[in-house]
Amino acid sequence: MFFIISKILAFLIKPVTWVFFLLISTLIFKKKRTKILYSTLVIFYVLTNNFLADICCRIWETPRVNTHEVYDVGIILGGIADYDKITKAHNFNKYVDRLIDGEQLYHQGIIKKIMISGGNGTLFNNEYIESDAIKAHLVNNKIPSQDILIENQSRNTKENAFKSAEILNARFPKGKFLLITSANHMRRAKYCFEKAGINTTTFPTDCTTSYANINVDYLLLPNSDALAKWESLIHEWIGYIVYRMTF
Repeated sequence: MFFIISKILAFLIKPVTWVFFLLISTLIFKKKRTKILYSTLVIFYVLTNNFLADICCRIWETPRVNTHEVYDVGIILGGIADYDKITKAHNFNKYVDRLIDGEQLYHQGIIKKIMISGGNGTLFNNEYIESDAIKAHLVNNKIPSQDILIENQSRNTKENAFKSAEILNARFPKGKFLLITSANHMRRAKYCFEKAGINTTTFPTDCTTSYANINVDYLLLPNSDALAKWESLIHEWIGYIVYRMTF
């Protein structure tokens, strides 16, 4: 039930959904149409301003700290790809840095083994198991199968943590673990793994640039990219709050 509710909430917290419903409300509440339109314009401008979105992202994200230690396992959280059955190809998304950085850390000797955590997070299961598919990808890229662990049952971050913990506690009871996920997702992921009894060092990926662009279009003009940033950020805020309340 929690999984289904979370998927419904994911739709309702989309900024574009808010703007859509505000516009619909101008047709319903005709006497307040002008006020609603002004409010919609302000909200739309804020949500499409890249400068404001990036400021909030930088505040929320976990910054990267270079590490020279060696870890038993690098835990890469899923949500980075799906599979096209027609073309028989992986469709990697904007979070694929988790996988790219994980591979680099392995080849650099910083992590001895790679764990992929993620099953099928879709509301209507399409039989695609992400961690199994990513393992095949890693093997094809010359990473030995014995150095790849998979957790293929989880559907969300909480399950990522608790189901991974079962495997890690059994195989590495005193292990050192590096948690690899997106910078804006790290707070929620780190919290879940702590609650699952797994202490990790964080390695955030796809971080927002640490410097601000000073171009006029970046500072002032609406940009649809900002909508995606706000959507991801609001999703993390809500998810973090819900997990804090339910654990």
